[in-house]
Amino acid sequence: MSKTLFDILFAIVGLCLLGWFLILCWLLASIDTKSNGLFIHKRIGQFGKPFNIYKLKSMKEVNGVKTISRFGIFIRKTKIDELPLLFNVLIGNMSVVGPRHDVPGYYDKLQGEERKILEVKPGITGWAQVNGRNAISWNQKFDYDVWYVDNLSFLVDLKILFLTIKKVVASEGISSEGKAITEYFKGNV
Repeated sequence: MSKTLFDILFAIVGLCLLGWFLILCWLLASIDTKSNGLFIHKRIGQFGKPFNIYKLKSMKEVNGVKTISRFGIFIRKTKIDELPLLFNVLIGNMSVVGPRHDVPGYYDKLQGEERKILEVKPGITGWAQVNGRNAISWNQKFDYDVWYVDNLSFLVDLKILFLTIKKVVASEGISSEGKAITEYFKGNV
């Protein structure tokens, strides 16, 4: 089975099975953040092409300060906030498994081997996510993502999917020690 066909089938089945749950979570995120519970943000995809990602909103603004909402803590821990990314997979600008999608600005800072991650579509989950998620350094993330590009196969993707389920159930690697969000990538010196 081709990666593209697997991605499309996975997204269709996932959205059919979880569509009602996604709508419920969107409503809860909207109530909790007192805004539209859908977060739309620009990311860099395959070959450096920008696209919009769709996630459930997990942060709210209180007196001009952004904080993780109560429901946001839960949906980040369980990765439920990433369920709308199935739409990105269906649209074709993401894959189920691949390197992490990066925000604009990171693309220009990628050097040497790191640029390999732009050869494939970014994924909802990936080798870096199952090997530490947000609790590892940027260099480690890039090493894992480059390894993934070099070893791309259906069996590797299946292994990553099973490891993702294990990590989510165990709530491992959600964030770095003492940090709610990932530190901004400043490039390698």
